[in-house]
Amino acid sequence: MFDALEISLETIAALREPLRVIRSTDGDLYRQMRRAGSSIPLNIAEGGRRVGKDRKHLWRVALGSAEEVRVALRTAVAWGDLDEARLVRPLALLDRVTAMLWKMTR
Repeated sequence: MFDALEISLETIAALREPLRVIRSTDGDLYRQMRRAGSSIPLNIAEGGRRVGKDRKHLWRVALGSAEEVRVALRTAVAWGDLDEARLVRPLALLDRVTAMLWKMTR
């Protein structure tokens, strides 16, 4: 759990620059991505303090939020707002945190 939390926070740091760009081109997508991005570590941490089904449910929510951020980045690329080359690190970190969360929810 702690590794997943740290990687999720690292992911947010890697998203700062892409989000700055999106904020200037699509305020709605920016707000949605910011909420979803923040949801990842918040739900990981909350799940870490829960037991049973609550725990896995919160980790599944974090996993869904990570996927939402990934698709939002792809959407921004499709709209021409972001260059895919700028997303190598954020997408790699999202891959890592989603793999960890997948294992945590099984």
